[in-house]
Amino acid sequence: MPIGIDDFQKIITQDFYYIDKTGMIRDLLNNWGEVNLFTRPRRFGKSLNMSMLRYFFEIGTDKSLFDGLAISRETKLCEQYLGQFPVISISLKTAHGESLDVARKELATVIGMEAMRFQFLLDSEALSAEEKRLYSQLIAAGSTGNETFDMSRTVISSSLKILSMLLYKHYGRKVIILIDEYDVPLAKAKERGYYREMTDMIRALMDSALKSNDYLFFAVLTGCLRVAKESIFTGLNNLKMYTLLDERCDEYFGFTDEEVRGILDTCGLSEYYEVTKEWYEG
Repeated sequence: MPIGIDDFQKIITQDFYYIDKTGMIRDLLNNWGEVNLFTRPRRFGKSLNMSMLRYFFEIGTDKSLFDGLAISRETKLCEQYLGQFPVISISLKTAHGESLDVARKELATVIGMEAMRFQFLLDSEALSAEEKRLYSQLIAAGSTGNETFDMSRTVISSSLKILSMLLYKHYGRKVIILIDEYDVPLAKAKERGYYREMTDMIRALMDSALKSNDYLFFAVLTGCLRVAKESIFTGLNNLKMYTLLDERCDEYFGFTDEEVRGILDTCGLSEYYEVTKEWYEG
């Protein structure tokens, strides 16, 4: 049983028990939304689903990871989308410092570490010297010794759009952006007294990446809280929200009744169904 493991590849290759949620890929593509926001409580499988999306779409992926899963039966979709896109995937769960300055540095680290995955851009013949300089700003090490990456607030705000543009020019394919736990920096900022400033910074990042990004194919965001649209998604009219109360895609987060019965049956614990249901408050 994969307790606390949220890396899709690790679960599949190391033969952990996996409840097949790959139908989510089909539904996202067939029920198109350029920006999709899923809000669910903790431990509902949000990060694992984001990992699954990355491994499905990303150029260079191991396509055999999806053998025998529900999405593999969608042959046309797999031919068109499996391993066909550059993917930017970040989690904001660590960007929550005690102060705005610390949180900014943590956010720069999250973005910088993801940008480091694409160092081949420095040698790309599709990029100009100026475009390579833009990329270098995203991976530049801090000079003070107190921060991993040396990014100004302005660079942070435009970072995902810049990276999208560079990947698009290199591959000739629009980019998929995955942002996990988008609401953590805002929730922590509210607790620690710099909510307005953090809202301004996250709004600028989201606007640049999701609202006016010609290089975006589509995006998926997850979080626990539904932050008011007016706070960080101002003017984002291409946003689809899927809350806990929506039936759309509800089977892809958490476990259905049938899936819980299947787990217990596999483990030889079917007689504990009612007890398990009581433990988890129904």
